[in-house]
Amino acid sequence: MTSETLPPGGGNPKRRLRRSWIVGVATVGIAAIGVAACGSSSSSSSSSGGASSAAFNPTNFSTSTVSWLAANQNGTGTPPSTPTGTLTIAGDTDVAGMLIPQAEYDTIGYTVLLAMDRTVVGYPPSTNFSTATSIVADAASSYTASSDGLTYTFKIRSGMRWAVTDPTTGAQVTSDNGTTVTSQDFVRGLQEECNPAIAGYGNPSYYTATIKGYSDFCSSFESQPATDTAAQLAAFMSANSISGLSTPNSSTLVVTLTDPASDFLNIMAMFFAAAAPPSSVDYVPLTAGNPIWSDGPYEVQTYTPGTKIVLVPNPYWGATSGTNATATSWSNDPNRHRYVAEISIDESLSSSASADEVQQEIEAGTLNLEWDTVVPSSSLPTLANHSNSEFGSFPSPGTTNPYLVFNVQKSGPIKNVKVRQALEYAIDKVAMNKIYGGTAYNQALDQVFSPGSEGYIAGYDPYPTTKDEGSVSTCKSMLKAAGYPNGFSLNDAYRTSGNHPAVFEEVQKDFKACGVTLTGIPISKGYYTSSGILASSATQAASMSWDISEPGWVPDWFGPANARAILPDLFEPGGGADWGYFDNSAIDSLITKAETAPTLAQATSYWQQANKAVMAQAPFIPFQTSLTNVMRAASVHNAIFCPFSAQYEIDQIWLS
Repeated sequence: MTSETLPPGGGNPKRRLRRSWIVGVATVGIAAIGVAACGSSSSSSSSSGGASSAAFNPTNFSTSTVSWLAANQNGTGTPPSTPTGTLTIAGDTDVAGMLIPQAEYDTIGYTVLLAMDRTVVGYPPSTNFSTATSIVADAASSYTASSDGLTYTFKIRSGMRWAVTDPTTGAQVTSDNGTTVTSQDFVRGLQEECNPAIAGYGNPSYYTATIKGYSDFCSSFESQPATDTAAQLAAFMSANSISGLSTPNSSTLVVTLTDPASDFLNIMAMFFAAAAPPSSVDYVPLTAGNPIWSDGPYEVQTYTPGTKIVLVPNPYWGATSGTNATATSWSNDPNRHRYVAEISIDESLSSSASADEVQQEIEAGTLNLEWDTVVPSSSLPTLANHSNSEFGSFPSPGTTNPYLVFNVQKSGPIKNVKVRQALEYAIDKVAMNKIYGGTAYNQALDQVFSPGSEGYIAGYDPYPTTKDEGSVSTCKSMLKAAGYPNGFSLNDAYRTSGNHPAVFEEVQKDFKACGVTLTGIPISKGYYTSSGILASSATQAASMSWDISEPGWVPDWFGPANARAILPDLFEPGGGADWGYFDNSAIDSLITKAETAPTLAQATSYWQQANKAVMAQAPFIPFQTSLTNVMRAASVHNAIFCPFSAQYEIDQIWLS
């Protein structure tokens, strides 16, 4: 996922981008990929203190290995027996997909959907990172996979029911209210993911690559006229099935794959695969004022885009019949709770001051949580030793932010792999760390995958330099050997917000030391669109003005099977962030073998081979992987960080 969404209906729908980690000003760490105004002031010195090795390689990240984590969770005390109090959250950015699971593709949207919607499988709330990124049953009471890895059968829990509300009044609308969630609803949700009205928001490519018949269905559905009415869209869905999806009864969903996929359960855990009620087809998605559905503990009382979201208890959660707005837990939902009576999200802060304003309010106790920001870099030096239990710094394995990408379609020096290999030695990655808060929150990255990700190779560093500070002499000698003893000039497209000007200046300085002159192309808006670095074809990429740029990437999921959410997007034609249109048939073959491997061990081996193959071709320069720095108010109890939303899980919190 990148940090900016495609414009509504815009861009190339085959290049689906994820807006994620959206932040205001003065941020560091992973969230600084953001768009609206991300990063901190141009640079900051390295903070005192330091992150534990468990933070960057989080296999054992838990309260037993991280000294400050239990105090940060603040799980002491007794939760209320009925939902009590209002959890307050504030920021400056609206969700990306109007709270439609099939269209919501950013971390703040994920924060809300966790409290509203359910998928057949999901992830349990836990302070143990390995547990928090391990698949468990959710809307399905159980699931099985065939011995050949091609058929998955999900048994849908009985008693789950729909709530559908008007986002203006909070009133319950449509005949679906109180009706049972069925296996057919999950099929409908997967169909909706390809609705042409949603194109450019979701990411059906995970399902077209795995589910039998999904690609044909999706291609046909997405090609329908954008002007189709709800009735026309519904008629298409009714007349066209997906051969790999079947429902023997209302509580059984059977999914047939084209090839084995060791990460398929991670794919089904994404909200794109959430259920949709029958009445969802009565509306054209992403139309303002459409009803919003929920089968989780909370429902929408108010949603005013860009202004406010208010969640209140879903009366159909907590009981299999009648209503129950007072339950705080439910045996039919082992992953969620409902401890607060209201969740109020203010989206209207000024972007120019939101991070600092939010930090001040949290410290003062007048606000509970951040929304689309993280802790400002100006606050980090006093927090680095974690003496303040309200501060947390969490891992996000697989993140590479920022990194340098080469537009390999441009004619000139960077088409030469030997030139790109030489420039791998140019960057002072420790200096880059300092821009994002120092080594307490950032770690130099020397390969495609970071520690804790599938495909990571311990000790692998194909372009080693002393202390990761770069090697001018090696860079110069290799450029000379490549035929450029006197250097050359390149254009660097960079974002003008947050840390990005400082990133450009560091790259410019490091390249200059090697004899390469950089001219900056500042981009204030639309960095990830056709106004910035997005091209619709290799031919168009060749004609663009930029030679290099510094985007960022965060995987769609974490854990031991997340390589599909990293390497193919960055280095396979048509990938969500193959900005330079890098293409290598040998690497493509390894990707295919990895994605269709019958076991995780085999998949990991192929991903590691692909990792080495990419680094040998040097289509990018990895800089660093980062932690996510967040804050909670002292009144927040049971603060369990969710890596998928980069936030504490709002359905787990109670207030004192």
